[in-house]
Amino acid sequence: MADNDPPTKPKTKPVARLRALWPELRELFEPRRGLLALGLVLIAINRVAGLVLPACTRYVIDDVIGKRRVDLLLPLLGLVVAATFVQGITSFALTQTLSKAAQRLIADLRRRVQEHVGRLPVTYYDANKTGSLVSRIMSDVEGVRNLVGTGLVEFVGGLLAAAVALVLMLRISAAMTGVTVATALLFAFVLFRAFGTMRPIFRERGKIQADVTGRLTESLGGVRVVKGYHAEGREAAVFASGVGRLLENIMKTLTATSVLSLSSTLLLGIVGAAVLYVGARQILAGSLTIGGLFTYTILLGFLVAPVFQIVSIGTQLTEALAGLERTQEVLRERPEDLDPRRTIVLGRIEGHIAFEDVTFSYDGVREVLRGVSFRSQPGTATALVGPSGSGKSTIIGLIAAFHVPTGGAVRVDGVDLSTVRIDSYRRQLGVVLQDTFLFDGTIRENVAFSRPEASEEEVLRACRLSRVDEFAEHFEKGYETVVGERGVKLSGGQRQRVSIARAILADPRILILDEATSSLDSESEALIQEGLAHLMRGRTTFVIAHRLSTIRRAEQILVIEAGRVVERGTHGSLYVAQGRYYEMYTRQHGVESNLFLAPGEGDKVPETEEGRAAAGAGRAAVSPLRILGS
Repeated sequence: MADNDPPTKPKTKPVARLRALWPELRELFEPRRGLLALGLVLIAINRVAGLVLPACTRYVIDDVIGKRRVDLLLPLLGLVVAATFVQGITSFALTQTLSKAAQRLIADLRRRVQEHVGRLPVTYYDANKTGSLVSRIMSDVEGVRNLVGTGLVEFVGGLLAAAVALVLMLRISAAMTGVTVATALLFAFVLFRAFGTMRPIFRERGKIQADVTGRLTESLGGVRVVKGYHAEGREAAVFASGVGRLLENIMKTLTATSVLSLSSTLLLGIVGAAVLYVGARQILAGSLTIGGLFTYTILLGFLVAPVFQIVSIGTQLTEALAGLERTQEVLRERPEDLDPRRTIVLGRIEGHIAFEDVTFSYDGVREVLRGVSFRSQPGTATALVGPSGSGKSTIIGLIAAFHVPTGGAVRVDGVDLSTVRIDSYRRQLGVVLQDTFLFDGTIRENVAFSRPEASEEEVLRACRLSRVDEFAEHFEKGYETVVGERGVKLSGGQRQRVSIARAILADPRILILDEATSSLDSESEALIQEGLAHLMRGRTTFVIAHRLSTIRRAEQILVIEAGRVVERGTHGSLYVAQGRYYEMYTRQHGVESNLFLAPGEGDKVPETEEGRAAAGAGRAAVSPLRILGS
């Protein structure tokens, strides 16, 4: 489900949610149970040491001051100082162990989520914005530090200190303690219900944050389009709307947190007033000393402190659990390489590709492909032509194993591609796209992306064959020139040559050219065609081209319309048939009575002097290297 889809799951109770998340929580805690145990021991020592001061206060008031026992003063002071040192040392140790462990956990979880997202099928990326996925990886895991870091442990330590304080308070006055506990239990019930209400708000915040980040990423990535259409104001308005939704969500959580803070303050006031009333009456009755009341009041702070911690830490933990839920939603998505059907590991393939009555649907309702069948032999080029939306890119997606057919089968060397291990197949696949993507690194790094282990000689050879050397060696830093984000510092033709070099270095058995030259000028295309010709030699190649003049030398041309193959053949045979291909070709180039057809395909040279001259000139212009091109 996309991040911007409305939630469809029914609301569940907090306990049920915790139960559902318990396997994930246990997975987080299990490898770190030793650290958590150490943290609990340290926090227990810290909290017990913190109780030394209030415990000693009673003896100072009742014995040292009341009974003039001056000999007890120094030992009591020494005990308080020692306890303070213990508190300081344990606090430092807690930060060094648990806080750092929490940060390591965040780093590990980010790596795990990123690796998992990278293995998800293309359909998942189609349904989720890039910025949303970035938010999932970077932001949603951030709150987990409160589950493993000092936040949770300090809360547990607070509960431990409260339990010890409760025992001491019962020994001082059972009546006052009864009033205090009754009030605290009532407030705990209110808190439990409040956090159950706040957690969906935090989940919604994560979704809004992902939406806003996603749109911002798109806007920044498409800044040239935005500026080209003077749409800065509109994009600012869209972003402001998203920020407004985020602000509204945050305001809700702040309101809830403020109400909890107010409630906890009222609790402390009510409990304090009750303690003073009951304590004063017991002192007057002689059943309680002044030192006892003073100590009880201090211990009351230890008992009530976890309540205040719940307001702050509880909010953080609620946010952490909401983020963990969103993270686990991603981790539960099944990677494409874990498909139980994919068990066959391919060795080096020959390149036989066969579509056998293939049907395909993206949504399970509307069929994009209907009964597509064809075969491509090793070392041949198959061109796919047809109007936009006819299904050409879907066929390419099936060849690249981005999708699995709804019906029929795609076979590689006779093996059903849906049963093949993705890694063993895709490492033999090369792709050159119209919109070439380059990383913000050097020319060398972008070429070597397909084979990082390639030698320097192999990289330079690929650059020579693709004509990358013609421009790279003129740069001051040569192949170490940084190309910028998406290769923005290079021209379109230069980016495309780098992409071709990358594919040459990969040495694929199957090659996909998706509009590889349509966006280039004639001069750039002429330079690139030679690199493409070398790249295609001996490989099974599939070409998508709207510029039909670039596919006339293909061994097989498939005309796709409405998800079906309506015509197939060579340029010559399809031209002579004067069917759908002929209509598209002549619409682009005019009535081509003066152009030659592919030799050896029964083509007919126009019976005019101009036609014969043009045909002869056309044949002479074709280099043996230029498998594609007019």
